[in-house]
Amino acid sequence: MMNDIKIKLENLLESKLIDEIILVGNVKHFKDGDVIMDYGKNLKFMPLILTGTVRVMRKDEEGREILLYYLSSNESCAMAYACCMEAKKSEIKAIAEDNVDLIAIPHEKLDEWLVKYPSWKSYIFNSFTQRFNELLKSLESIAFNKLDERLVKYLKNKTKVSGKSSIKLSHNQIAEEIGTSRVVVSRLLKQLENDKKLVLYRNEIKLLSSFN
Repeated sequence: MMNDIKIKLENLLESKLIDEIILVGNVKHFKDGDVIMDYGKNLKFMPLILTGTVRVMRKDEEGREILLYYLSSNESCAMAYACCMEAKKSEIKAIAEDNVDLIAIPHEKLDEWLVKYPSWKSYIFNSFTQRFNELLKSLESIAFNKLDERLVKYLKNKTKVSGKSSIKLSHNQIAEEIGTSRVVVSRLLKQLENDKKLVLYRNEIKLLSSFN
C-alpha cells in the first residue's frame, strides 16, 4: 500500500514530503455510503483521496443539504483543511460514493508543511482554487440554468466522476443535491426516459448512449 501511495503522489509532491505523509498519515478505508466527515464533528485530519470518489455536502440554516463538489484520486477537501486550520467543527458532510481509500493527514502538520515544502503550498492553493471554481459553476447553474438543464448536468457530472453509466441514487437524494423536490425530479427523469435518454430502475438510473 505504501508503495502505491508513493507512485500516486510522485508527480504531485516532493519525495521527502511523500515519505513524511506515509510516516505520519493514517490510511483509512470506507465503503459505499459511509460517512467520512459529518456536521458538527471536530476535524483532526485532512483527507487526501487515494482511490474512489467522495461527495461533499453542506447544510443550510433550515437543514437542507446541497452538493458542494466531488473529490477523487489525489484530491483533498479545502473545507476540511480550513476547519482543521481554524480548529472549527466540521461545516460539511463527506460521504463515500464507492469504496474509498484515503490517507488522513494530522491537522498539526498542515501549517508546518506550508513553510517546509513548496509543493505542499502549491497543492493546497490549487485545491482551494479548484474547489472555488466548482462552487462558482454550481452557483451559476442554480442562478442561470433551468431545472431540467441542471438535472442533466448533474447526471453527466455524476457519471464522469464515477466512470460508470449507472447511478445508484434515489430520486429524493438527487432532489436534495440539486435543491428541488422529489416530485419534480421524478417528473423530469420520466421525461428523459420517454425521450430514450436513460432507463429508470429502483434507486438506480442507467444513462444511454443517446444521453450525451
